[in-house]
Amino acid sequence: MTSESATAHPLRIHLGERSYPILIGSGLLAQATTYADLPRAAQALIVSNETVAPLYADILRQQLRAHYQQVHVLALPDGEAYKDWPTLNRIFDALLAHGCDRKTVLYALGGGVVGDMTGFAAASYMRGVPFVQVPTTLLAQVDSSVGGKTAINHPLGKNMIGAFYQPQRVICDLDTLKTLPERELSAGLAEVIKYGPIADMALLDWLESNMDALRARSVSALAHAVRRSCEIKADVVGQDEREAGLRAILNFGHTFGHAIEAGLGFGAWLHGEAVGCGMVMAATLSQRLGLVDQAFVQRLRALIERAGLPVVGPVLDVNDNAGRYLELMRVDKKAEAGEIKFVVIEAPGRAAVRGAPDALVREVIDACCLRQ
Repeated sequence: MTSESATAHPLRIHLGERSYPILIGSGLLAQATTYADLPRAAQALIVSNETVAPLYADILRQQLRAHYQQVHVLALPDGEAYKDWPTLNRIFDALLAHGCDRKTVLYALGGGVVGDMTGFAAASYMRGVPFVQVPTTLLAQVDSSVGGKTAINHPLGKNMIGAFYQPQRVICDLDTLKTLPERELSAGLAEVIKYGPIADMALLDWLESNMDALRARSVSALAHAVRRSCEIKADVVGQDEREAGLRAILNFGHTFGHAIEAGLGFGAWLHGEAVGCGMVMAATLSQRLGLVDQAFVQRLRALIERAGLPVVGPVLDVNDNAGRYLELMRVDKKAEAGEIKFVVIEAPGRAAVRGAPDALVREVIDACCLRQ
């Protein structure tokens, strides 16, 4: 294991009394020190899914038995399509059935869907119980597990029902990425790539040089990608926990991407696939607003394609594709009084949130989507 994947120097999200560490390294799930100083209680509930639980729930449960009288495991159905009220209620059902109290600790073992739903359940159960993020996908390790955004989807929009609620700790065991399907690995790379255009062009340079190593699952390459992504996100969240301003730049590509997810039906495209394509569309919008040149758009598009991600948007409506995108984007959380807000690249390495005329957005969608 390289020094980059060691855990001697955990990152930290600085949020006053809600501050917490992000542990990054190999073999963390099976290390007793990983769980030192976490809240103690009579019971803990590991929330996972039917894919991840058979791989890692027993390892986590064995470690937690030293700290809790009872450790329960709940395996939810796997997939974005289950990030909804009925599945969320299964977490509440388990907590109530086991007589869990307000000190019970929830452990989110899985990807972004598990993390978001477990966090939302923790924020809501008895008005708030502690929880710990144990992300097992690249996307969750570099983005969704960090920062306290928790939510479920609504048929009309992604992540529209949720809460800001910070975990006690984030445990990124790089070994869990060894079992990640290729498509899921690529989806996670989308959320790594986004940090370059919005905050760190040196990272974009590094990604261009190391994309093959990342896709080959080099531990040292993955460790660097996870750590640098978490460093950037920790810095942004520390300045703007509840997305009053700066934090919105982390949604680069997401306005278009969320429309793709909702328009196709949640789960048809993975979140990272939609974001990857959405970044191409957002960069194209930035170029047509006169903020970046075509060479920048092509550079980003080429990197996204090398990551194994789609770079051409799907048709959501054969009669009025751009109109359907606009309709869905007006439900986006960043929209204000019906005006869609986009994260655009003002200059390479610097992002901003702004509106754009519908006519221009239509041109971008037409240019970036499959020909009808």
